[in-house]
Amino acid sequence: MGNNNDKQNLQELQNAPVGKLLWRYSLPAVVGMLVMSLYNVVDRIFIGQGVGPEAIAGLAITFPVMNLSAALGVLIGAGGSARISILLGAKDYEGAQKVLGNSLVLLFCIICCYLTLFAIFIDDILLAFGASAVTLPYAHDFMLYILPGMFMTNFAFTFNNFMRASGYPVKAMITMFIGAGVNVVLAPLFIFYFDWGIKGAAIATDISMGISAFFVMSHFFARSSVIRFTSDMSLYRLRARVVGSVVSIGAAPSVVNAAACFINVIVNKTLYAHGGDIAVGAAGIFTTYTSLMTMVVVGICQGMQPIIGYNYGASQLHRLRRTYWLAVGVSTIVVTLGQSIGLLFPDYIGRAFSTDPGLISETARCLRISLLAFTVVGFQVVSTTLFQSIGRATASIFLSLTRQVLFLIPLLLLLPPRFGLDGVWMAFPASDFIATMVTVFMVAHQLRKFRPAAAVA
Repeated sequence: MGNNNDKQNLQELQNAPVGKLLWRYSLPAVVGMLVMSLYNVVDRIFIGQGVGPEAIAGLAITFPVMNLSAALGVLIGAGGSARISILLGAKDYEGAQKVLGNSLVLLFCIICCYLTLFAIFIDDILLAFGASAVTLPYAHDFMLYILPGMFMTNFAFTFNNFMRASGYPVKAMITMFIGAGVNVVLAPLFIFYFDWGIKGAAIATDISMGISAFFVMSHFFARSSVIRFTSDMSLYRLRARVVGSVVSIGAAPSVVNAAACFINVIVNKTLYAHGGDIAVGAAGIFTTYTSLMTMVVVGICQGMQPIIGYNYGASQLHRLRRTYWLAVGVSTIVVTLGQSIGLLFPDYIGRAFSTDPGLISETARCLRISLLAFTVVGFQVVSTTLFQSIGRATASIFLSLTRQVLFLIPLLLLLPPRFGLDGVWMAFPASDFIATMVTVFMVAHQLRKFRPAAAVA
């Protein structure tokens, strides 16, 4: 089960200084997430500059579908990686191997089911998610060609998480670099040179994710891997206990993505009612910009997760607490910097995605209002990951829902009738602030349970 270097990687999770560990695991994860976000940013910039504002709005309509796909994939990816970290921390290598095998089969079944439904009902889904007569052709073209790539995307992301959780953070980053580099080259080639428009961006993403998936999956066939695919078919027989342990933990981030899907539906419909396709396009640019910051925070959380999971399994709770607070501090700095840039230079951000004056102006207004409380987002995302990493699925799910559903939806219903389009933008900072108050209470309660075991890390 792996070689001496692999075992040494796992021992470092329990013995190495926490700050050094968080840097070692988070930096590759952050770089990997930023590289992966280039898929979306590059596509949207080229589409906005090369096709037009209607295409940007059409692409924004596809966000809920993409989020739903991600929600189903992260159910296995986040849950399985957290379980693997905890089991490796408890030295249960056989259990970690079973999680890997069961995750492979479960992910394959889920992907086949949702891709079939998307392929059959794609136009109905896009119309339900807020597409108009103008934006539907763009959204349809993108989804028609991106569907095959979703298969590879889920495998690449899910098993990249497993790679990092089993002690290979740098290798996990490199596999994402490879695909993103290919996408940066192919996207402008397909969109401009071959004049394929929005479908060219989708095809470029498909090819890039296929390459990433190949390199990620090949890792788990190598004999040197701590956990790997073997010819023992019993590893792939779905077991209720194993599947339940994965799904229960993965449910929290999965709910976040699923909630984002339905929130996008409500937001898109509300935006269209109060501002038309231009407002929908502005929200798409806002989402793209904020995703750059949140992807950095998610990368920090991905680096934090195996450290917390392993040390929780090994009962090293003082190291868990220190890792959490370091992650909160760094994440808060990141989102505050992004917030400041968005508030000070919103027009420049709009111009990066479009040449249309109306879309640039509305994007700037959106950023000035929607980013007002963005500085607290890092704390909340890290805190949600804390509960996920220690197997507190219910608490993690609840925190995920506070920001995305419990507070945002009522605010979207209450504010726009009074403040119009500005009310939609105001709902985002208001929900961020209220959700953070709830998070502070829950985190304080949880950390008090760890305090008796505290020691100097």
